Amino acid sequence: MAAKPKDPVEPKRLNRAVGVGDALKGVLDPALKKRGFAGRDIITHWSAIAPSPYDKVTMPDKLVWPRGASGAEGATLYLRCAPGHALALAHEGAPIAAAVNRYFGYVLVGHVRLSASPFMPHSATLPQTGNKPDPAVIARVSSAVDGVADDGVREALRRLGEAVIRRSEDKSRR
Repeated sequence: MAAKPKDPVEPKRLNRAVGVGDALKGVLDPALKKRGFAGRDIITHWSAIAPSPYDKVTMPDKLVWPRGASGAEGATLYLRCAPGHALALAHEGAPIAAAVNRYFGYVLVGHVRLSASPFMPHSATLPQTGNKPDPAVIARVSSAVDGVADDGVREALRRLGEAVIRRSEDKSRR
């Protein structure tokens, strides 16, 4: 007997303005659960959890729980590490595990290991391309925004104009 397909569930309407964080709070949860994390806390608060300098040169990759009934001894936390810090991290696993357990108030992490995945600090920032528009384009953009009184707004508009022209030039080269 074939299973009856489920009707798509309509999302709950809030009838009010909500922040982006509230609107998207459940989007990452399935992906994080596949990596062993029950929630986003360890990822979002890593800079407050990890001792210095590991708050800047590492990031949690996955949490692997032991099979069977031995879950009371904690999970293994795999960390992505910046190049050059792997040896120190291999020896400093116990203090990092203690810091994570202290933050959560119970034994969450029993061991800390290095992940094979590469570490990418500030992965949310886009790399800047090295090609600048020619001086005629810069002068044209500058003259277009000269009428703006606020210095900050004028500079932001100038950068936006140059970025738009740079992007259109990159597309035309393809």
